Amino acid sequence: MKYVLDVHTHTLASGHSYSTIREMANAASEKGLELLGITEHGPRMPGSCHNFYFSNLKVVPRKMSGVDLLLGIELNIIDTDGHIDLDEWMLRQMDVTIASIHPPCFKSGTVEENTKAYLNVLKNPYVDIIGHPDDNRFRIDYDRFVYAVKESGKLIEFNNASLNPGGARIDALENDYEILDLCKKYNQPIILGSDAHVDVDILKFDRVQKVLDDVKFPEELIINTSVEKLKKYVNKYRE
Repeated sequence: MKYVLDVHTHTLASGHSYSTIREMANAASEKGLELLGITEHGPRMPGSCHNFYFSNLKVVPRKMSGVDLLLGIELNIIDTDGHIDLDEWMLRQMDVTIASIHPPCFKSGTVEENTKAYLNVLKNPYVDIIGHPDDNRFRIDYDRFVYAVKESGKLIEFNNASLNPGGARIDALENDYEILDLCKKYNQPIILGSDAHVDVDILKFDRVQKVLDDVKFPEELIINTSVEKLKKYVNKYRE
């Protein structure tokens, strides 16, 4: 299967990543990508970008090394009401947005409380993708979650970094199998994310690909195979 886009990556601007925008674009070009998304961590993440960074993304070219760029943000979900860490006027300017739960920015609660956080953030019209919802540190009701994503017309991300044996996320493999089965049940499209924090990891989907193969996930529900498939889901193309 040929993948032509990866929209969850970070540059050194995120504070714990190691490549520049130009280095990321060059690597994407070398790997044959048509489109690269750069989604820096939101302001609540320790060491990440100030709001000024996101408000000034307009100065950055949207094509480098022959690769189209989407410049946006990996938002932090900060409470059960689904609040995120960027003002709406700036959020509207982002090419692509991913909303995720991270330990420094969200205090885990019960399954009901954690699920509520996701269900509420799905109501935000400027949130495009839910990032790595597979971490048992923030256990949720996956059936309710996948159904709600389907109803909202957004995407669920399957994150290669979640399956890193040395990573911090708990029981991600088991949860990914469950979520993928539900995506098949509800005919819910998904997007793969490398979550690259260095240029060599762009388009690295090896771990999540094994899970997709195991469950025989339908190719037509994988957005990474076509830029045209992506266009109906992200802010840049909806405007």
